[in-house]
Formats: sequence, structure tokens, C-alpha cells
Amino acid sequence: MSKNKYKNREGVVYSTNPDFSYENNKENTIETLSPAQQKLIVSLDKKGRAGKVVTLITGFVGTEKDLEGLCKALKSKCGTGGSTKDGEVLIQGDFREKITNFLASEGYKVKKSGG
Repeated sequence: MSKNKYKNREGVVYSTNPDFSYENNKENTIETLSPAQQKLIVSLDKKGRAGKVVTLITGFVGTEKDLEGLCKALKSKCGTGGSTKDGEVLIQGDFREKITNFLASEGYKVKKSGG
């Protein structure tokens, strides 16, 4: 048996019932909110990137697939590279104004942060 099978049993240590089987009842279904309900924060970041500047978009609530779609739209709008990481969108370069205007036109609530 694998050791990882019983990692998330949350307090069940032992049962004398021979028919007992632990079931994980948690469902991780995250629904993507509509753009009007999203509050995105656009900021500039260069920490841990060897001095390179990236535009960071945080605050997105939704599935990873929808986040990837938003990242793809922003990359094509700015004409540059980027990626998603830990629920954040990273766009290479300083495109705060262009991204803020694009997201506002798409219906998102956008706030610029830092400088």
C-alpha cells in the first residue's frame, strides 16, 4: 500500500468496523466568477527576476483553464510573453496602462497598485 493514500484522513486513526472505508468528502470545484464580480490588481514587480520587470495581475477567482485564457488574451494584446503561476498572471515588461484599459473594457474591476 502507498503511504500517500492515507495522508488526508483528518483525524481518523483507527476503526474497528471491518466495513469502514475513509472517504474524502471535499470537492474542489471552483467556479469562475463573471468579469463584473472580479477585482483584479495590476502591479509592477521585479523581485527575484534578475532586475527584469513584469506586470503582475492578481486577484483572479476561477479555474486554471480560464486563467490561462485570460493570460493568452493579455499576451496577444501586449505582443509579449507571459505565464500563469500560483493564480497570478505574469506579463513580461511594463504594460500596466495597456492591461488596465483592456481589462476595464472587458468588464473587470481593475485597480493599479504601487507607483
